[in-house]
Amino acid sequence: MAGDNVENGVFDISVALAKAVALELDLVEIAPNTDPPVCRIVDYSKFKYEQKKKQKEIKSKSLKVTIKEIRFGPNTDEHDLEFKTKHAISFLKEGCKVKAYVHFVGRTIVYKERGETILLKFAEALMEHGKVEQMPVLEGKRMFLMVSPKPLGSKK
Repeated sequence: MAGDNVENGVFDISVALAKAVALELDLVEIAPNTDPPVCRIVDYSKFKYEQKKKQKEIKSKSLKVTIKEIRFGPNTDEHDLEFKTKHAISFLKEGCKVKAYVHFVGRTIVYKERGETILLKFAEALMEHGKVEQMPVLEGKRMFLMVSPKPLGSKK
């Protein structure tokens, strides 16, 4: 048993409960699988509040990855490519991943190499700001390319 203003040691359950009642606190089992089980004398509501606070802090520190999509056609012009590249750079600076794809409609599927060329130019333009996670892959009527932001510390 452990706790604030309580001597640490191994006690019988009735003695531990009596001490908790005397201090007007709760007896909380911390590690039930150990031998003997570890308990603490604490204010249970305060204990739960602190646990929630720790969980919230851990959750806020975890990185939330968002994926932004940019769509091209197989006949996308150079100017449109530059315009969408600027958007992708701003997304990467925000820390988002960018999923670029060429959507082939109808018979445009015969221009697969055009789509791949567009995606490779796009990836080349983003080399300073991100790294290619997945090279162009054709899935159904879409050819995908994934780019993730470079870590903040790297300058390469």
